[in-house]
Amino acid sequence: MNDLYFLRLALREAEKALSFGEVPIGAVVVRNGEVIAKAFNRKEFLQDPTAHAELIAIREAARKLNSWRLNDCTIYSTVEPCIMCCGAIIQSRIKRVVYSTPDPKFGGVESLYRLLGDERNNHRPEVVKLELPESEELLKAFFRSLRR
Repeated sequence: MNDLYFLRLALREAEKALSFGEVPIGAVVVRNGEVIAKAFNRKEFLQDPTAHAELIAIREAARKLNSWRLNDCTIYSTVEPCIMCCGAIIQSRIKRVVYSTPDPKFGGVESLYRLLGDERNNHRPEVVKLELPESEELLKAFFRSLRR
């Protein structure tokens, strides 16, 4: 199993979000090749501004592992994590972040900020950008449907 495999699992989560009318973003947390948690955006359903796929997946992984320290985990996200999600990634000590689509409006990894690589942080996860065109297309289709 490799990064592309797990990123595709996150894409399945994003597709679930789309089916519920949510912004199609999915996330998966993996440890030692095993999926610990997976989630999709639920902001609209929960009416919760923090209900991002990454945060939900991080919370679930911490619950399952009975620890807030996820230092042996990788999080896969279909979209570049925002600054809020980057904060949670740093706080949870996630080892690696793999994402696909940049987010020019809210991105905290490379687009607007470079939070995960900031040397002032006490934790800096490895970051891998892995292009998955289906992820970007899913987002574009969602936002096109809103403009009709």
